[in-house]
Amino acid sequence: MALSIGIVGLPNVGKSTLFATLTKKQVDAQNYPFCTIEPNVGTVAVPDTRLDTLAKLSKSEKVLPTTIEFIDIAGLVRGASKGEGLGNKFLSNIREVDAICHVIRVFEDGDVTHVENRVSPADDAEIINTELLLADLDQVEKNVPQIEKKAKTKDKESLERLPVLQKVLAGLQAGTPIRDLDLSEDELELIKGYNFLTAKPMMYLANTDETYTFDASAHPYLEGETVIPLSVKSESEIATMDSEEQAEFLEMLGRDMSGLDVLIQEGYKLLDLVSFFTTGPKETKAWTVTLETKAPQAAGTIHSDIERGFIMADIISYDDFVEFGGEQGAKQNAKLRQEGKEYIIQDGDVCHFKFNV
Repeated sequence: MALSIGIVGLPNVGKSTLFATLTKKQVDAQNYPFCTIEPNVGTVAVPDTRLDTLAKLSKSEKVLPTTIEFIDIAGLVRGASKGEGLGNKFLSNIREVDAICHVIRVFEDGDVTHVENRVSPADDAEIINTELLLADLDQVEKNVPQIEKKAKTKDKESLERLPVLQKVLAGLQAGTPIRDLDLSEDELELIKGYNFLTAKPMMYLANTDETYTFDASAHPYLEGETVIPLSVKSESEIATMDSEEQAEFLEMLGRDMSGLDVLIQEGYKLLDLVSFFTTGPKETKAWTVTLETKAPQAAGTIHSDIERGFIMADIISYDDFVEFGGEQGAKQNAKLRQEGKEYIIQDGDVCHFKFNV
């Protein structure tokens, strides 16, 4: 499943350097606004130590992690919702992603220009969020009259959609992003096609100095938000080390994983994703599904034929698989379960799907 996180923020806050470090792809990251115009796209592996453990138990030849796509999007400026800077291109690129990683600048560096000529992370966040909200508000205001006309003709879909759009309109007019309106799953489905910007889940990356220090609680605007303090510059240096040097360096810092790995894992959580595994002598592989995915649909991520012909799934939890030394040990200790079409896949399930060809 190709799920993507857009990296957004004001110009020169560290987006492209973050992207280059995440994906180990060489992108232009010069010190001037709008250096990134076309979005850069890269796929990164989701770190998961469970994969190596399963591979050792199954004596697998290959280990295949699951992935997330990161997209580096051009810097936004005040007035983007009205077309300022690269506003229209920026906003259209954000509409295509599943979630947003909003980079805010915390570090002080006189050699790196700031488009607003100051360093104020909460103000940066507010500028971006205001532009996203104004773009959504403009879109709703244009669409509501059209839906109202159709609703008067008793069009069923319009009658269902109109009250949701009216609720969204009232929320946006009050300054509330759509993600915070507590819309039901059914309501969200009715407006899914609009690709509203403020409906997308968002986390913040506070680009700090080498101390990785940022007190989000000191900024009321960021209260209650997911904020990850991370020094993009330091992480770019860590990424140049070999795996042994990285492990030693992180141990010295008292951390068991890099800040980038934390960011990737948080992005995975932000999208409400879970991993299940298939494992054997040939390969151990992680697969991605959303929360509440049933077994046949999970099987479909492997191959559509498996979903169509689904009979049942043999399930062993990761903990049981490890505790009893693999599939045979789990079977012998009655830890293998046979689940049907209504079973909801749990994070860490080791699965073997049975199906008719």
